[in-house]
Amino acid sequence: MSALRILKKEDGNLKKNDLYMISGTEYKEMTKEILAQSDLWAEIKKKADQKQKDADQMLIGIKPNLVSPTEASYGATTHPEIVAGIIEYLQERSCQHIVMLESSWVGDKTSESMEVCGYDRLVEKYNVPFWDMQLDESSEVDCAGMRLQICSSVRKLDFLINVPVLKGHCQTKITCALKNMKGLIPNKEKRHFHKLGLHKPIAHLNVGIHQDFILVDNICGDLDFEDGGNPFIMNRLFAGLDPVLIDAYVCAELHYKPEDVPYVKMAEELGVGSADLTRLSIRQIGEIGEKRVIPEKRKIVELQDAVEEVESCSACYGYLIPALDRLKEEGLLQELHEKICIGQGYRGKSGALGVGSCTSGFACNLKGCPPTDEQMYEFLKQYIATRRKTEAEK
Repeated sequence: MSALRILKKEDGNLKKNDLYMISGTEYKEMTKEILAQSDLWAEIKKKADQKQKDADQMLIGIKPNLVSPTEASYGATTHPEIVAGIIEYLQERSCQHIVMLESSWVGDKTSESMEVCGYDRLVEKYNVPFWDMQLDESSEVDCAGMRLQICSSVRKLDFLINVPVLKGHCQTKITCALKNMKGLIPNKEKRHFHKLGLHKPIAHLNVGIHQDFILVDNICGDLDFEDGGNPFIMNRLFAGLDPVLIDAYVCAELHYKPEDVPYVKMAEELGVGSADLTRLSIRQIGEIGEKRVIPEKRKIVELQDAVEEVESCSACYGYLIPALDRLKEEGLLQELHEKICIGQGYRGKSGALGVGSCTSGFACNLKGCPPTDEQMYEFLKQYIATRRKTEAEK
């Protein structure tokens, strides 16, 4: 990280290697300030010129992360105050066509996530529609040689603003700019991504969907679980144009190399952006503030040893890990001697212990697509208790 340059705000257009950063606790006002300083409007006008449109007539899409129905303070979803700041910034410049669009992960309804996360109130206050991508049609798109289903409404947009949360992920280590595009594909394609191993389709998807501007919610993302539960307070926002460079920076922040998250380097090779951190210029707006040191040790690494995962969907695996964390805190996980099998790769197969409908052929199985973390916790706790009783009776 020593090669990174931290610079004060300078006049001039936002460049591909720039990362504007702001700290504080007034999230809506911070958002409007960072958009003004990085000059989002200039980027919109530039794209409008290419499309031979007036800037205020551009259809602008805002893509938050509403993975599940959990409030932003939980560490999984985009703070609605940030999206409110984006909308106000755009409406103050007479933008007339703004939409929010997103889909939650398989197993949760976007409509419920929208309400729990406060986006229904944004619709009402700003008269900006919310497009539920779980209800959208899709079409096949050639994404650099990989044909993927992408929600049809994405093609209607003139300009896409990505608002991901900086957080950990139980399967890909990190999730931020590149992976957030997965909310713009239908559920059947999300399941297909996991059969393909996640990394390659994520990289190719970002050829098929171009991000015009990225504003990262680095307020309190969970550094272990994409579904939240252990928020790590940073109170930062940062903005840029290159999703690959942003994700490479996130890797460094979480003590990984870009090579540790294969889709980052794959996306670079496909021409989506650059992962070369020596090119990155961080432009600080205002005071840096007190920065917490991100710990290198991850809970997720300690818990994954208890799991045999093959092609599992994010929701199913994402619910299992917090359940295991609870068992570990109660001193019960050490009594679980069998590996817990999970994922689409176990369909039609048999085994000892499995969670999710894909392991329905196992001797001991918890059904559900997916079962909740609470159901997994109770199921495994009962399994351990039964095993303990059986061994005591021998």
